[in-house]
Amino acid sequence: MRPGSLITVFGGSGFIGRHAIQALARRGYRIRVAVRRPNEALFVKTTGDVGQVEPVQANIRDTRSVRAALEGADAVVNLVGILHEAGPQRFESVQAGGADRVAREAKAAGVGIFVHVSAIDADAESKSVYARTKALGEQAVLAQMPNAAILRPSVVFGPEDDFFNRFAAMARLSPFLPLIGGGKTKFQPVYVKDVAEAIVRALETGAADGKVFELGGPETATFRELMELTLREIGRKRILLPLPVFLAKPLAAILQLLPNPALTVDQLHLVTLDNVVSEAAQKESRTFNGLGIAPTGMEAILPAYLGRFRRRGQFEQLHVTE
Repeated sequence: MRPGSLITVFGGSGFIGRHAIQALARRGYRIRVAVRRPNEALFVKTTGDVGQVEPVQANIRDTRSVRAALEGADAVVNLVGILHEAGPQRFESVQAGGADRVAREAKAAGVGIFVHVSAIDADAESKSVYARTKALGEQAVLAQMPNAAILRPSVVFGPEDDFFNRFAAMARLSPFLPLIGGGKTKFQPVYVKDVAEAIVRALETGAADGKVFELGGPETATFRELMELTLREIGRKRILLPLPVFLAKPLAAILQLLPNPALTVDQLHLVTLDNVVSEAAQKESRTFNGLGIAPTGMEAILPAYLGRFRRRGQFEQLHVTE
């Protein structure tokens, strides 16, 4: 693609989206940010020059708005996904049906370049509806756009993340942090700017066309180890309390009734499954390596945004604990 090409980014105002837009804007592309509520996404306009980034209204559950958002686009990035269901936002309609709709309309519009961001735990056979619909979304995209690039990140971290920030906030108030399933599940946290760079390279180079890339950071750690790292970064001592899945289930059933639940019953199906890059992806270079990216480690980034959770803020000495 040439600078000035128009890229439609569905879900561009989200965590990964805002960083992807920033990376695209630096390359000189024009970006159309397709979101349900464009008035709440006006901040993305500041990531580029005047008129370079423009939010538009689109709902991937609505064919007409998707079609309008794709008009004249040279490439498409689909970032839309949900962690839990609420109202009309259902896993099936958003992650499976929505992905199918965007790919189908992109094909009809003659768009030749398509990048779809999924999740490393996507699995058509999973007990989790989230994971199943992620896999169905991938299948739908590739059925319509065989040359599409599928990117599957592990847990994504960065200043606005919903992982380290959530548990750091919990540690500020709670005397313990729960380790569901004993905290043995492995993760490979990936820096959001690395994911954004992977999106750009998949658009530009064609190296990922028709392939499923698994994106994991340079470090693999258990959930317990990630909680220990979080506590070190915020200078607090808390009890790490193992919580068996059978005891967590009734708690999740209650929590999922909240507007932004920390845990749902569906998510419990995933907590005992490792969230890391597969051996097959490593052997076939379907990782950051295949895109020419050296992923960033957690300890180079976490202090920059977890410092606010220390008792006296970012300037507190890390050896001081409470």
